[in-house]
Amino acid sequence: MAGQDEPTIPSVIPADRLRLAGGRTLRFEGAQHGSGVSFFLVTNAPGQGPSLHRHPYSETWSVLDGEATIRIGEHDVVARTGDTAVVPPDTWHRFTNTGDGDLRMVCIHASPVMIQEDADEDPSR
Repeated sequence: MAGQDEPTIPSVIPADRLRLAGGRTLRFEGAQHGSGVSFFLVTNAPGQGPSLHRHPYSETWSVLDGEATIRIGEHDVVARTGDTAVVPPDTWHRFTNTGDGDLRMVCIHASPVMIQEDADEDPSR
């Protein structure tokens, strides 16, 4: 009989199980896999990015390749290959690929489940 004292068996989650339908981005929600964090591995074409939203936890972005213009509260910042940006909890944010090629970025959610509130696209936020 399985018990709490049994070790967790390491596993690999194939990318195809995480890929969002019709896209190239991967979505990993930690709770489903025994992890305390969740993430998106984004691959976006120029001009693409999510709409304005916020989370009740922090989000950390690491740009693997390309350029992103990131709205954090009332501030716009530009992050390029190798840069990291952090959004505090409950802060409205979004990003757009403003480079010439694909944007590859890891978006780490400090939560085992993703919780997101979308904004009405009010440009003042």
